[in-house]
Amino acid sequence: MVAAFKKKGLTIAIDGPSGAGKSTVAKALAKRLSYIYIDTGAMYRSVALKVKEKAISPLDESAVSQLALSIHLTLIPEGGQIRVLCDGQDVTEAIRTPEISRLASHISQQSAVREALVRMQREMAKGGGVILEGRDIGTVVFPGAEVKFYLDADSDERARRRYEEMVDKGIKVDLKQTEEELVQRDQNDMHRIHSPLKRANDAIYIDSTHRSVDEIVEEMTRISKSVEGTKSPKGLKNL
Repeated sequence: MVAAFKKKGLTIAIDGPSGAGKSTVAKALAKRLSYIYIDTGAMYRSVALKVKEKAISPLDESAVSQLALSIHLTLIPEGGQIRVLCDGQDVTEAIRTPEISRLASHISQQSAVREALVRMQREMAKGGGVILEGRDIGTVVFPGAEVKFYLDADSDERARRRYEEMVDKGIKVDLKQTEEELVQRDQNDMHRIHSPLKRANDAIYIDSTHRSVDEIVEEMTRISKSVEGTKSPKGLKNL
């Protein structure tokens, strides 16, 4: 079960590797357009947290998939951020540790888990007026999204960003280890059998390495409003 958002408008997909800045940009773009931001990564992390709490082996695909089908997720916009509730428990901070990130990367490769969460994501976004970011939004979850972006950055820059993010949260991490884990996450995401990370053919490529968040959001806003201006409510694609 999942709480669904209902709002008319476009569906905007932002894909890209870890550390490219997808979440930061998606939140800012959602605020600029008065859209709803759906943090798909938080959904996989929430399943991972539950797997850990219930002491389920991540190799037990049947048990993990049953868990993914049974949990209730709610994403609540709050002060420019997203508060994540899993079965009524606030897990916003608990899902952001390196350990949960690694576990989420592992279980996200399981087809049954992806299918369960994709159904949730489609239910959340069915009213439009939403921005989703992840690794397969424009290719699998919403291949018919009216606007698709692929946000990328050099691997060194992405590792630095992830390291600084963890440090700012008071989490003790090592830069070299962070770099190694990011490279491994890239390999997992790009080469997994189910829904691998790749750029959709019609996605607009944006390199964020040497660009500010404001610059990127400005470009995305301009493109999105241009598309939005050509669509009437009756003319929106049935996603």
